[in-house]
Amino acid sequence: MSANELFEQIAEEIYQQGYSVLSHALPEPLCQALAVEVRALPKDRFSRAGIGRQDAHIKAETIRRDEICWIDNSTEPGREWLAWTGELQQAINRRLFLGLFSFESHYAHYQAGDFYKVHRDAFRGQQNRVLTVVAYLNPDWRIEDGGELLVYPDEGNEPLLQVLPEFGTLVVFLSEEFPHEVLPAQADRYSIAGWYRINSGNSHRVDPDS
Repeated sequence: MSANELFEQIAEEIYQQGYSVLSHALPEPLCQALAVEVRALPKDRFSRAGIGRQDAHIKAETIRRDEICWIDNSTEPGREWLAWTGELQQAINRRLFLGLFSFESHYAHYQAGDFYKVHRDAFRGQQNRVLTVVAYLNPDWRIEDGGELLVYPDEGNEPLLQVLPEFGTLVVFLSEEFPHEVLPAQADRYSIAGWYRINSGNSHRVDPDS
């Protein structure tokens, strides 16, 4: 499948159901480069993740226990990732007219026992984060390693999706619409979480870190 065909499929599935889950979606050379980089980063580049942003940001280990490292264009894998997600942004804007304006993302490392309880990536109606992107960097991940992503409907307790964090799998969904959680991992689990935003013109708004 070409990149254009992949992006078109993602856009169509978002249009039809609000989410897209595709195995082996991330180009293998890019996925491999990101997987190598995240494991080679110095430990002090990672910080314990929290919830909220700016003045509202707090560490809450009863809610989440992962560590994160923000991605920028200072490394070749980072530049390639941001270029690829930029192409996806353009394709989705052409197809769905969402007005996606900017993108931010970070590596996430879950050690054995780490989890992230049910949450949303954006406050409803505030449109701070519009579209969530998750990519998995775990070769040879086994079912018994846990760490599944559960995505829930807007209302209801039964998950719509249960996604094993396998190498190259890509998950994209509307940030406001789908509560989700990460079940406890039983091995070191690496991923990227990212968010497309619109240009809301409100610099005082805060939103949840995810």
